[in-house]
Amino acid sequence: MRTTNPVLNAKTFANVQRVAGAPTMTLEGTVNRTAFLLLLVLATATWTWMEAFKGAPIDGYLMLGVFGGLAVGLVTAFAPGIAKFTAPLYAALEGLALGAISALYEAQFHGIVIQAVALTFGVLIALLIVYRLRLIPVTENFKLAVCAATCGIALFYLVAIGLQLVGVRIGMLHEASPLGIIFSLFVVAIASLNLVLDFDFIEQGVEQGAPKQMEWYAAFGLIVTLIWLYVAILRLLSKLRSR
Repeated sequence: MRTTNPVLNAKTFANVQRVAGAPTMTLEGTVNRTAFLLLLVLATATWTWMEAFKGAPIDGYLMLGVFGGLAVGLVTAFAPGIAKFTAPLYAALEGLALGAISALYEAQFHGIVIQAVALTFGVLIALLIVYRLRLIPVTENFKLAVCAATCGIALFYLVAIGLQLVGVRIGMLHEASPLGIIFSLFVVAIASLNLVLDFDFIEQGVEQGAPKQMEWYAAFGLIVTLIWLYVAILRLLSKLRSR
């Protein structure tokens, strides 16, 4: 059982202690917890959004959301058992960052945020249907291919950040050139395929009778992927709107 999501990996359920007779993970429970985390993201994102359009400074919200969310996310990834407490905090912090990012894009491209939100949930629903109909066989080769692509994107971003610190700018990350648009399309596609792997991973956890607490951790993993997908779509739309 392999997934490219850095949170939902092959060892997640194997490393969690099971107690005989204790409640186990269910699909309904995972869905409910994912919905709760999404509401937290929406609530704090709305707060930052409103502050931005009131003219209040939002740099602090952005930094707190990005770095605070990263720290809490790493803690949760290494300690799945505390996800019940850290996943809501992660969602709230990421909401602050997403609200700030969304406001910055909206100020430049009116209407882009509602388009990005609609496309994100559209992709989520479409891929869930595709997964349930078994139209995409989630084989080991498929998983390995998506894993390689995801790792490649992560490495590319790390190199790009390092180069930017020394004054070298990689055009296709920011510019609306044909190559830049193709790259953004590729990132959106890989982020979307990660959702398929996450669905499969959660289904396997339910079938294996993972502990009830893992519903929080699985929901946390889905939120991580959805946030990545939303930001990737937002960047793609901004490039298309810039042309």
